[in-house]
Amino acid sequence: METNEFQNIWKNIDSEIKLKSKEELDHIFKVKSHKIINKFLFIFTIDLITCAGLIVFLIVTLINRPGDLIYQVNNSLLCLITTFAFFASLLSFNKLQNNEFNIPLKEWIEQRITLLTKWLLGKYSKSYIVLLPILVLMINLSIHVYYEYKPFIEVMKNKESIIGLLIGYPIGLLFSFYVINKIRKFELRNLEYLKELHQRLCNVD
Repeated sequence: METNEFQNIWKNIDSEIKLKSKEELDHIFKVKSHKIINKFLFIFTIDLITCAGLIVFLIVTLINRPGDLIYQVNNSLLCLITTFAFFASLLSFNKLQNNEFNIPLKEWIEQRITLLTKWLLGKYSKSYIVLLPILVLMINLSIHVYYEYKPFIEVMKNKESIIGLLIGYPIGLLFSFYVINKIRKFELRNLEYLKELHQRLCNVD
């Protein structure tokens, strides 16, 4: 289905190429490339909002649990990791959004292809496989212990709480992996679309 949609898109572009002037073609490619980049920017925006929301929650819970040392350590580490992720996403957002109008469109697209390829297929692109189980566990503990209204140690001694954690953790982990895999497939598909757009732009030149 997705392949057919892309084929139809390129048929439309090819038909437009034959009928347009150089200036009009530049405009077509510029609009289409920006649409693709905006899809990535939208994902980064959701990521920034999610990180900001989690940071606020962690700060509030830290303030409300001043005497619970283990809970404080868990939430402090999680807050530190989330803050790092927030600024990393913000930096990526700015790099991707940065519009340098003094460079040719082809070079502008090349820069974004390089950035996106590094993020999606680079050395650390699969690090989430290791980090996600740890982060989901820490978040699960933070939320579960906080809404039990008991110290961390007491919650861990409660049989019903342990059962709740054992049920909630794998469900949350599977859901997280599912969402991330769907997002990655969406991003990789749009990266390939951007590469093909760049190739066609080169052919036109």
